[in-house]
Amino acid sequence: MSGIPLAISVFDLFSIGIGPSSSHTVGPMRAAKLFVEQIADRLPTVTRLQVDLYGSLAATGAGHGTLGAILLGLEGNTPEDIDPASARDRVAVIDAGAELLLGGTRPLAFTTADIGMHAREIKERHPNAVRFAVEFDSASEPYEGLYYSIGGGFVVRDGEPPPVPAEVPLHFATGNELLEICERDEVSMCEVMWRNECALRPADEVRSRLLRIWAAMDDCINNGFKAGGVLPGGLDVRRRAPGLYHQLMMRDTANAHADSMDWLNVAAMAVNEENAGGGRVVTAPTNGAAGIVPAVLFWALRYLPELDDTERREDAIIRYLLTAAAIAVLYKERASISGAEVGCQGEVGSACSMAAAGLAELLGGTPRQVENAAEIGIEHNLGLTCDPIGGLVQIPCIERNAIASVKAVNAAKMALYGDGIHRVSLDQAIETMRQTGLDMHSKYKETSLGGLAVNVPEC
Repeated sequence: MSGIPLAISVFDLFSIGIGPSSSHTVGPMRAAKLFVEQIADRLPTVTRLQVDLYGSLAATGAGHGTLGAILLGLEGNTPEDIDPASARDRVAVIDAGAELLLGGTRPLAFTTADIGMHAREIKERHPNAVRFAVEFDSASEPYEGLYYSIGGGFVVRDGEPPPVPAEVPLHFATGNELLEICERDEVSMCEVMWRNECALRPADEVRSRLLRIWAAMDDCINNGFKAGGVLPGGLDVRRRAPGLYHQLMMRDTANAHADSMDWLNVAAMAVNEENAGGGRVVTAPTNGAAGIVPAVLFWALRYLPELDDTERREDAIIRYLLTAAAIAVLYKERASISGAEVGCQGEVGSACSMAAAGLAELLGGTPRQVENAAEIGIEHNLGLTCDPIGGLVQIPCIERNAIASVKAVNAAKMALYGDGIHRVSLDQAIETMRQTGLDMHSKYKETSLGGLAVNVPEC
């Protein structure tokens, strides 16, 4: 593992996309678009296209929407801009016999059925791999590219060097380095991230983009409150968030705080039901764990009385997201946020840790208390497996986000009981997560070959 810290932006960690999976839907769509961009000047001469999925992408690709996402990316779409409803319709049209428009212009006969699936072939760099290859009508050599979807929508191409770190004033790659900066400069973790972001783009742009991220999260919560019915995929999982939301709205508000955990649960479930339905979500840091960070912020804005006016609310949103992002940087740098690589501890565990830190910041925690909250958040998710039934981001994923949201609130409150001095550091907990992921059997890492996925009948 490199000791050179990379400048990971908050907007890399929180990106607007579509469900149901950042590594299996968002990443492959981006990879497909990147590949097409590499051959943009030769599109008219393409005669044959081949796509192959390997490892976890093949094992759970159908349930995670990977096949359709690849078609959409090959046509030049991005997860950020495509409309989820039209995306589903377009994939159905192609699979019904319409030609794929490679790069949006070159017609080719290619459907999801033409994508090769190699679940037992694991590429060396990462379990999520996709290979694209094209042939041309001339005598020129075929062109191909192997891409890895490494979690959270991040994509890297095989053989390409790592990106050059951006110039930011306050580099950190460990929790200890982050705390040292906070204590040396007498600043909070969110201020560290703020200064780094403002070195990359204007301050007003950082602020407006963070507020847009929250607006997308809030929209997802509210959409999930209203959208009923059964989730796609064949498990016949009924959306529960609308029913719980209706019950909460009907209750007597005189005892509102008694319902606070219910509101936390319903917000998390609303997001992940939207995600499971292929709706618009924000990776936080992944789609499978996308409900935790927004649910805890939703709860804070609802129940912390000091956030009762617009300016304070906006400042709180920015502080929360920046703090959560600072913690996410550590997981990206020192371990992984990919369920296919380290199990669900890398997704739900990381998100729980991020949300706990963000809430501790809003509750007035010192940097050491915030670090403690993050450590508690991950410590009690260590060893969490990724074993979705049917390869769908539904069971146990939706409830798991709700449970982890409650854990995050509790972790933040527990951290504020103390003075920030604790026995296990966040760095030690993250390293433990990394080692646990290495030791975890591959069937428990987003393959649907173990755990609940094989012990619960799909029908």
